[in-house]
Amino acid sequence: MNLSIVGSTKSISGLLRSELQNVVHRLVKISVLTVCRNSAATIRQALDSFFAQEHAEKELVVVDGASFDGTLDIVRSYATDGLTLVSEPDKGMYDALNKALTIATGDAVGVLNSDDAFHDDSVLGRVAQGLTFCDIVHGHLNFVDDHDRKRVSRRWRAEPRPANGFRSGWMPAHPTFYVRRKVAEIVGPFDLSLKVASDYDWMLRAVELYGFQTGLIDHVMVDMMLGGKSTGGLRSKIEHNIEALRSRRKWLRAGTVDFALIAKPARKLTQFI
Repeated sequence: MNLSIVGSTKSISGLLRSELQNVVHRLVKISVLTVCRNSAATIRQALDSFFAQEHAEKELVVVDGASFDGTLDIVRSYATDGLTLVSEPDKGMYDALNKALTIATGDAVGVLNSDDAFHDDSVLGRVAQGLTFCDIVHGHLNFVDDHDRKRVSRRWRAEPRPANGFRSGWMPAHPTFYVRRKVAEIVGPFDLSLKVASDYDWMLRAVELYGFQTGLIDHVMVDMMLGGKSTGGLRSKIEHNIEALRSRRKWLRAGTVDFALIAKPARKLTQFI
């Protein structure tokens, strides 16, 4: 389902239906979750890209792990009703995301990493529109070296969920992954026993276990900085794939070694072309 293309219609009923859908998606409140610790070098770009979004019904929940580098001063400089800030020690990124999930008040929820940025000002509007049709949406992502020059090193071009889903090595890009509130409530918290692939595990549960409808937004949604937990180097990639297999074994009853163990990293080779 290509959610970035809305078919036109000449019928009166079709026009009314289209206008009603436009009204509905404008009313969808989206909670964007950002977790950080000592992110002063990058978080301003993330915040600017959020507040530049044309979609009006939005909130930003920032959960900070007791930063001491100026991150808090930067976040507080954006004092607004659309921003909630919590700063306290935590057990890492996924623990902070669990806190943010309990704070979020929106009809939908997604994550913006503190060193990433929305690709343009239309992203949340596209998310809201997509979630009027589907329970879950995801889209394209660019890996960039920095947010000033926006030099693209890799391109993640999302695909619709194939018949075998996560078993085939397919997965959405987590920074582009948005779900309705009911999905987040049913899926529950991130698994803190997973150190680098708890986001993979969370998406797997959302997509594979409950029958939610997943749609593709055919648009670059996020510019992602290279060097995060799952993209920082060979060691992190190996650890991520081992934890991802552990997730598939738990939820999908995969074997000791499954097809996705090879197919998942193989799919990413196209990102470099």
